[in-house]
Amino acid sequence: MRIVAIINQKGGCGKTTTSINLAACLARLGQKTLLVDMDPQGHCGVGLAVPEEQIERTIYDALIDPSDGRVASMEEVAWQIATDFDLAPSNIKLAGFEQVFAGRAGREDRLATALNTVRDKYEWAILDCPPSVGLLTFNALKCCDEAIVPVETGYFSLHGLTKMMETLEVMRKQCNKEIMVRVLPTLYDTRTKLAREVLSELRSKFRDYLMESTVNFNTKLKEAASFGQPITEYDPGSRGYKDFVNLARELMGHRPVEIETTSAENMGLLSRPAELVQRAKQLAQLTNYQFGRGTIPAQPVAQPTAQPTVQIAQPAQAPAPSPAPAPVAAPRLAALDPRTVNASDNVTITHISPPPVMQISPKSTDQKLSEFYGVKKIGDDVIFAVNFQDAKKVLVAGDFNNWMPVSTPMASGMRPGMWVAKLPLPPGRYRYRLVVDGKWMTDPNNKYVETNEYGELNNVVEVAA
Repeated sequence: MRIVAIINQKGGCGKTTTSINLAACLARLGQKTLLVDMDPQGHCGVGLAVPEEQIERTIYDALIDPSDGRVASMEEVAWQIATDFDLAPSNIKLAGFEQVFAGRAGREDRLATALNTVRDKYEWAILDCPPSVGLLTFNALKCCDEAIVPVETGYFSLHGLTKMMETLEVMRKQCNKEIMVRVLPTLYDTRTKLAREVLSELRSKFRDYLMESTVNFNTKLKEAASFGQPITEYDPGSRGYKDFVNLARELMGHRPVEIETTSAENMGLLSRPAELVQRAKQLAQLTNYQFGRGTIPAQPVAQPTAQPTVQIAQPAQAPAPSPAPAPVAAPRLAALDPRTVNASDNVTITHISPPPVMQISPKSTDQKLSEFYGVKKIGDDVIFAVNFQDAKKVLVAGDFNNWMPVSTPMASGMRPGMWVAKLPLPPGRYRYRLVVDGKWMTDPNNKYVETNEYGELNNVVEVAA
């Protein structure tokens, strides 16, 4: 289990928003995630619509000693928010933790002890720390593997980050533990000159700590919190969702999807047609990023039914230079109107019988599977078949499973590197994507794609009745 502490002693920089949505996106990517609210204000529970009056056990009950009362297990404390997403909530009782444990030995290891009991159950633990540096924050730093410092792209945040990094260095020495510290720019508004200058200053002064991902200012994130939902549920087509998915991917070791964007100085000057042109360029870049240039197969051309062949015998003439090869998209012969032939021409019409039909015995399902990768309907099932030689786990997410990849794992096929999933889908149109070892990608064997709301490509399959 990897433990990530979201920490900053400055309030209003997006710690809780980052904690909630990062945990939700990790879960959406198939990672079993526990969000631990270490802030006595209990904002994680508020932001996820957990009714405070129904909370019987909090993280405080898992941190206490047996002499202070019955110690709750993490299973008793955790609330299931969504698939692979649990929350260990807090309330105002946690504010008394420092007073209760003042002077006690091992007080800085209470959280580590509690999390060790569920280390095999979760892949990630996200710790939302309070906006202060005290015993609760020290507990989080003592047990975490890495710390993320959200920084609002404003002047005071930039000044406070220097102090925060100094404080983290002191606490890291006290913990006697190596902690990877990362800086995450948040609430970044490309429309303001100040935000652009602050981001440039961050890249200059904190280059070794700065993450590739940036959380842009997005009203959907605030709306989602007000409705008690993570952005994965409230608006998975928003820019905020894309930012946090990229953040989750970066933590998982995958490079965020990089799409060229129009410079902030010129964004406001684009007309609607120019904006659409720029959007098309971004889509083309994303297509090349996922498929490689020129690798998308051409649309198949429907073959015409058997037509009589028209042969025109011309009078003998002097040899002429060989005609240039006909282009690929040449007009069909059926477009030749016999009424345009001169009466003096010698016209011979020859009817060619169609070739005899070969009788082929029906193939088994295994034989059919061995002949294709992509999507195909065989019998009552829709078969998804892909080839990833080095993959350890391949999942399918789409309209048919509410975009929850963990509910549709693919099984190993009959050949090395082959992954297959059989789904009894009713007739309709379905969008889907693949999740290969935690990385979302487009099915390279299905040429039918469309752009989703946040700039990536979904595959499309239509199941006929």
